[in-house]
Amino acid sequence: MKTARLLLILFVLAPLAFLSAQAADRAYPGDKGDWQGFDCYRFTFEGRSAIIVAPKTAAEGAPWVWRARFFGHEPQADIAMLKLGYHILWIDSAPLMGSPKSVELWQRFYEYAVKEFALYPKAHLEGFSRGGLYTVNWAVQYPDETASIYIDNPVLDFKCWPGGFGKSQRSVNDWNDVLASYGLTEEEAKTWNGNPTENPKIKDLAEAKVPILIVCGDSDTVVPFEESEKPFIERYRSFSGPIEVIIKPGCDHHPHSLVDPAPIVDFFVRAQAKAESR
Repeated sequence: MKTARLLLILFVLAPLAFLSAQAADRAYPGDKGDWQGFDCYRFTFEGRSAIIVAPKTAAEGAPWVWRARFFGHEPQADIAMLKLGYHILWIDSAPLMGSPKSVELWQRFYEYAVKEFALYPKAHLEGFSRGGLYTVNWAVQYPDETASIYIDNPVLDFKCWPGGFGKSQRSVNDWNDVLASYGLTEEEAKTWNGNPTENPKIKDLAEAKVPILIVCGDSDTVVPFEESEKPFIERYRSFSGPIEVIIKPGCDHHPHSLVDPAPIVDFFVRAQAKAESR
């Protein structure tokens, strides 16, 4: 009897053990290294540098955070999400500045990543500074593939920065990247309505109930709050879009993120639960 019971247990557990070993030995492309104590793989996608950082044990469903620029800067939220079993991905999409070309590249990378790494079909987007253009511009085109958006002192109107048509100073090289990537002249850029602060498709994102978290300083001299975040927040709320805002009193453009990333982590976790329930 004991022998039969032991064989039954082994019969049941063996496939599970095999699957666990298979997951642990999952092959990732590129060169393997270490990032913050986690396995980090650097590879190329369409000739561009890309990164995937794998958690020790993937959370159920393989959720992930997609960092839009400045990989490794103020990494506390990314590290916390890795500890919870989320993957972290990044692709170098400079100098596309969130243009339609950027959106197209991102969509191809999204399709590759979800299929190749068996990731959850909705991405959590993370954008610092100009990363706001990359994340929101992709999300408005693909709200059904977006689990949430966390943007930090984000650029949400290129006329604000790098254009410098308001209170901030123009960043000449970055502005030239905007004009070249978007295919606009200086005059056309002044009246272009595709920025997140004006894009009509923001309504679609809000109606899809994609949650957004904005963390920003109220004294940002590079991307002034009243020119970038404030009009976007008001617009998203006017369409009943779910948006949370954390204001850092007296803070300029830097430092990004929060010393204690708990509110950001909580936002991602709640958004994942909502995505799974939809």
